[in-house]
Amino acid sequence: MTIFDSQAGRGRVISAGAPRSVLVTIAIAIIGLVALVLLFNCVTRVGTGRVGVLTLFGRVTGETLSEGIHVINPLKTVNELSVRSQTVKESASTPSSEGLMMSLDTSLIYHLNPDRAAEVFQKLGPRYEDVVVEPTLRSAIREATSSHSANALYTGERDAVAKQIFDQLTGQLGARGMIVENVLLRDIQLPATLKQSIELKQQAEQEALAMNFRLQKETQEAQRKRIEAQGVRDFQQIVAQGITPSLLEWKGIEATETLAKSPNTKVVVVGNPKNGLPLILGQ
Repeated sequence: MTIFDSQAGRGRVISAGAPRSVLVTIAIAIIGLVALVLLFNCVTRVGTGRVGVLTLFGRVTGETLSEGIHVINPLKTVNELSVRSQTVKESASTPSSEGLMMSLDTSLIYHLNPDRAAEVFQKLGPRYEDVVVEPTLRSAIREATSSHSANALYTGERDAVAKQIFDQLTGQLGARGMIVENVLLRDIQLPATLKQSIELKQQAEQEALAMNFRLQKETQEAQRKRIEAQGVRDFQQIVAQGITPSLLEWKGIEATETLAKSPNTKVVVVGNPKNGLPLILGQ
């Protein structure tokens, strides 16, 4: 802009622009501000128990950051995913091998594999639990229960079912970047009529076992008595073989003599048979 000086009688141009030093200061301030912003964007922090996946203009670079402070390209974006243990609870109505429907409550404990976080983020996204974990769990539950009877599931094969689900999930989710820690069967609910019939069957089995025990006990007692009777019979046979008529006569004489020596009054009864001994009765 020019200013005309009328007092001097002639035109004179006077510069009204800012001094050069001011422009330089403004430029330096702008550059410093930009540098500060870039420096601030170069430093990032990944939270505890999480992993950072780097993207550049929406494209996954394949780089991951562990928890803590990091210096990165300011044009890159950090997307955090949790690598802590997570629990998925599933309550589903599933069929047994007989086609009977039952309610099964299951818990899956797993965590994201940190080494494959970039792959999971790229292929499944941050909601990988809804996309793949829950559907895979439901499928594994149905496949496991359909190969076992309702009676087995209600009584003694829960561990086998849990292991089958665990093995299947380990293979399927492991291929997608998840690590399965454990599978828990919290509860199995059968139809009321089926549950009652199973309980009655178990009661009958227990009663049968008790009856078998009593029969075994009676059999052992009968065997004991048989052995005892055999022993008595053998004893009597042995004693009978040692008792002769002469021995019996001699024992009778001894008894008669002993009774005759007693001071009590006696009544003597003479026996008729041959070799019969007198019978002495005392008061």
